[in-house]
Amino acid sequence: MAWNEPGNNNGNNGRDNDPWGNNDRGNKGGRDQGPPDLDEVFNKLSQKLGGKFGGKGGKGPSIGGGGAIGIGLLAAILVVVWFVSGFYTIGEAERGVVLRLGKYDRVVDPGLNWRPRFIDEVTPVNVQAIRSLRSSGLMLTKDENVVTVAMDVQYRVADPYKYLFRVTNADDSLRQATDSALRAVIGDSLMDGILTSGRQQIRQSTQETLNTIVDGYDMGLVIVDVNFQSARPPEQVKDAFDDAIAAREDEERFIREAEAYKNEILPKATGRAERLKKEAQGYSERVVNEALGQVAQFEKLLPEYQAAPEVTRNRLYLDTMEEVYSSTSKVLIDSESSGNLLYLPIDKLAGEGKAPTKRKLQSSSAYDQIELESQREDAQTDSTNRSTGTRQGRY
Repeated sequence: MAWNEPGNNNGNNGRDNDPWGNNDRGNKGGRDQGPPDLDEVFNKLSQKLGGKFGGKGGKGPSIGGGGAIGIGLLAAILVVVWFVSGFYTIGEAERGVVLRLGKYDRVVDPGLNWRPRFIDEVTPVNVQAIRSLRSSGLMLTKDENVVTVAMDVQYRVADPYKYLFRVTNADDSLRQATDSALRAVIGDSLMDGILTSGRQQIRQSTQETLNTIVDGYDMGLVIVDVNFQSARPPEQVKDAFDDAIAAREDEERFIREAEAYKNEILPKATGRAERLKKEAQGYSERVVNEALGQVAQFEKLLPEYQAAPEVTRNRLYLDTMEEVYSSTSKVLIDSESSGNLLYLPIDKLAGEGKAPTKRKLQSSSAYDQIELESQREDAQTDSTNRSTGTRQGRY
């Protein structure tokens, strides 16, 4: 039965069973006047602890000694809890920045560490993750055009202490530095270069300018890469710029096609020119060799000519006439040599004239020698016959 339940055995409305020790003392009309006395509550709690930890019961100094032991045990438990709660873990990709009573103390490595709680404060910082921020906006170019530019910056934390305490907010400071560097580079560039061929140069210049700013502020950050994502004109003039870009692309395409055609034709022309050059050199050597051969041949004929000039002259004349008239259809007849009528097959001679055969002076020396001897004998025979005929005519 509850201590304040009506009708308990004590007949005093349960006030004697009140655990807080409230009774009729100080009550007027049997009514409670306020909360229980806290001093009495602590005294009773001390008595109970003292009884459990060696107290003899009753009142006196022994009760105070038991309370001190209980308080000491409670303090020891609190110390153990405080010590255990000081253990913490830093991830493999993190570094811990330790503040002791609000002042920077050190940087701890990954693993299990301990700190005195309420004295040291540890802030883990990821130093391996690649972070990214985007910067974009309308910017004015060097030729007073407006262009919309977007750029993405990738970075990571190099020094956790500088990242946390050198500037108020390193990420926001880097964003502002990126905007400043990008606007400075765009302001020194022309619109055509930004939209077409100058994008790589703009990206490189922006990264160099941004590194200079970050090093000057000593933010503890390292710029990994800068990506020039997009650059486009305002929507009001987008169509005109699209036409200009299309014309420029056509120009570049035509240039590439011309270069491809040049690369295709030039080797062929070079090979043809080299072939013609070789043929000309061969022709030159052939003609020179033929001339030298003819010279050598005439040098061989020179002694024969000196021995019989008339015969050699006639032979050369006949050879020349044979070569000249071999390609014609004309027939020459010596009408004064004899009075006999000769039958000449003109039709066959005309047919043979269409496919003449030419004698060359490049015949072998043996053949020339035989021919020369034969003509010399013929000449001597003709001379003898003429002299004989003349004598007979006189007689």
